Amino acid sequence: MAISRRKLIVTLGLGSAAALLPRRAFAAYPDRPIHLIVPFAPGGNADIVGRIVGERMSAALGQPVVIDNRGGAGGSIGAEAVARSVPDGYTLFVGSNGPLTVNPFIQAKLRYDPLKDFAPVALTSYVPHCIILGNKVDAKTLADMIAISKKEQISVATSGVGSASHMTLERFKAATGANVVHVPYRSGGALMPDLIGGSIQAAMTEFSTALPLHKGSQAHIVAVASAKRSQLAPDIPTFIDGGVKDFTASSYIGILAPAATPPAIVAQLQKAIADGLASGPAPDRLRALGSDIATPEQITPAGFAAFIKTDYGRMKDAAKLAGIEPQ
Repeated sequence: MAISRRKLIVTLGLGSAAALLPRRAFAAYPDRPIHLIVPFAPGGNADIVGRIVGERMSAALGQPVVIDNRGGAGGSIGAEAVARSVPDGYTLFVGSNGPLTVNPFIQAKLRYDPLKDFAPVALTSYVPHCIILGNKVDAKTLADMIAISKKEQISVATSGVGSASHMTLERFKAATGANVVHVPYRSGGALMPDLIGGSIQAAMTEFSTALPLHKGSQAHIVAVASAKRSQLAPDIPTFIDGGVKDFTASSYIGILAPAATPPAIVAQLQKAIADGLASGPAPDRLRALGSDIATPEQITPAGFAAFIKTDYGRMKDAAKLAGIEPQ
């Protein structure tokens, strides 16, 4: 069958144009380094967990995973950068309480929507919150502490107004009727010297921060806000053991992509993370930090999305309890 001269020119032209397209357009994902944005300075929990998980992702995907620290505004700067990035799987977010489920209720001009602008990939781990008492407080159990507080107000420190630990403290007050006054610090580590010295009586903080003091008998943890006792200190009861029904709270870390990232890429990333957390050095390294590994269900896009939605609701209620208005 004869081909018209015009059709032949068009066909040849299309072939030439395809030849000029970059090879990357046809390459399998990933074919270049992946950037993992941590919205805080190096050295913190999100940064450490991000590096551990990033190493396993790199090994599974065969490409470097580059950690990019973009701190500021309680994590909102890094979150916005990822939300506005190209949804091609090469820019990912190390998400946590602050930018995902706390900042929406304390920052009035948030320039991203944590429930709409991200595609959750996998929850990786979380560090439970706990109540630790200074040795001058004559309480052996959580019930003792609550009883004492109802006779004389107890000062309880957190890592700052609107922090995840502050929100947990407000939920604890509402659930138990404990009479406590909030004392905000700039970080969990910053409050520990005053707790040891007796300037403050107690703290609601991350279990990993408090455990060294507990083990060193410089202070004592009366309850940890996890569903079950920690393998690192099985002698410490949970809030649930102490009679506070269904009370869990943690500082969590998970990986997210921009909202329009193709599902096939999200699935590939999820598998790399899940495989890395199932065996090898990553789980042991995370547990050594005091972290609990997320459940298999939570290490999925749907499971992580449900986790974020639940915590979002909790933080909304906690902000109301604390009388916090977005600023």
